[in-house]
Amino acid sequence: RLAQQLAVAEGWRVDRRCCADMALAVAHGLELVLLKPRRLMNLNGLSVASAADIYNLRPEDIYLVHDDLDKALGKVVIKLGGSARGHNGVRSCISALHSNEMTRLRVGIGRP
Repeated sequence: RLAQQLAVAEGWRVDRRCCADMALAVAHGLELVLLKPRRLMNLNGLSVASAADIYNLRPEDIYLVHDDLDKALGKVVIKLGGSARGHNGVRSCISALHSNEMTRLRVGIGRP
C-alpha cells in the first residue's frame, strides 16, 4: 500500500543481489528504497543487510515494518532501537546489520 500511495514510478522489480523485491520512490524530497525480502522471515536480515550495503544505508537510515502480536489489530507504534522482543525477523535484521539502531514500525495483528 505504501508503494501505491507513493506512486512508485517503475513499480516493483526483483533484485537478485539482495534476494528481494524492491522499488524506488520519492516522498517529500527524500529518495526511498522499498524492500520486500523474498527469504524466510528468520533470514530476511540478510536481504536487508545486502540492500543497506548496495544503497550505502546505515542502520539508523532503515525503517523496519513488521507485525506485532502484542499490539491490538491495526494499532501502529513507532519505536527506535531496542531488542527484537522475540520477533525472529527483527532478530535476523539486528544480527545481519550488527546493530539495533533501526526504527521499527510495529503493526498490531493481535493474538489469535
